Amino acid sequence: MIDLKEYGYDGPLEPVSGLLPGRVTEQHRDRYKAVCLRGEVWAAPTGSFFYSAGQQQDFPCVGDFVLLQYNETGDSRITGLLPRRSQFSRSDFGGHKAEYAKGVQQQVVAANFDYVFILSSLNRDLRLSRLERYLSAALSSGGQPVVLLTKADLCFEVQPVLEEVRLALPGAPVYALSSRTGAGMEELERYLLPGKTAVFLGMSGVGKSSLLNALAGQEVMKVQGIREDDSRGRHTTTHRQLFRLPGGALVIDTPGMRELGLWDADEGIGSAFSDVEALFPLCRFPDCHHQSEPGCAVLAALESGELSRARWEQYLAQKRENAFTAEKSEYLQEKRAWQRSLSKQIRQMKKGPKF
Repeated sequence: MIDLKEYGYDGPLEPVSGLLPGRVTEQHRDRYKAVCLRGEVWAAPTGSFFYSAGQQQDFPCVGDFVLLQYNETGDSRITGLLPRRSQFSRSDFGGHKAEYAKGVQQQVVAANFDYVFILSSLNRDLRLSRLERYLSAALSSGGQPVVLLTKADLCFEVQPVLEEVRLALPGAPVYALSSRTGAGMEELERYLLPGKTAVFLGMSGVGKSSLLNALAGQEVMKVQGIREDDSRGRHTTTHRQLFRLPGGALVIDTPGMRELGLWDADEGIGSAFSDVEALFPLCRFPDCHHQSEPGCAVLAALESGELSRARWEQYLAQKRENAFTAEKSEYLQEKRAWQRSLSKQIRQMKKGPKF
């Protein structure tokens, strides 16, 4: 017997119409491992669920809460997907380069988490621009981002790097830690509480598996070293999986991502670059393009050094990418059309009825 509330579930535990709530802990193509009141089970979507799911994001992923037809002798069946309170998504171009893709879909990496742990190791492969992209995506997910700079024991000057990252990422707390020595690990205690879920995100070799092993107090994931020539990592995690730590916290481990395509990230970009967007209302003209207009606050900030050229260019790059994804995505086009229609209805309601 498993208490699903220990896995972050806050709904009714009693079966409804013979269906049990469960949480997906592993995903292997179209087959899933889940926990429910009866224990750990393997499960697959029913035929009706499979064919009614309109797009990729409609299928379960690790962290999802689902409804199960329990089967004692074989695979249980997934009949429904419960609403997600948070989800981390990236764009999927179907294996094509962006310029050749005819369309783009949403790939949900993990769901129903409280925190997004963005990991990057303190070595030559640390990139501020990459961390800024992860932060924008995390701020759009519904979870609280936390940046973890790992392998602090291999870095001779941790504090200057730590301050540089904190300055570049004002939208998230940033910590340096070492899974090997335990330095900085106490900072995670405020997040890893019973029933709370954190998702690990980052490239291969940044120490996700090592950190998970340290938190679990045993080797639950194999660990491989990084390449010495460029400090890049080798893939250790091959599939997404949810772990329950001894203290009751939950962690979703994900394979390393070489690329992170932004998905519907306007809100996250605005939050990650709030210092940049705070300059826009200070421009002389409300429709300023921030290129050559007189009285442009952005150009003035760039000239004075208040805003770095690299940060401005990263903001523009993320906005362009997000707009391109929206243009290529039928789902986002429909979402925007619905939002415009809703806004129009609200404006008409405020004006009152016409006689």
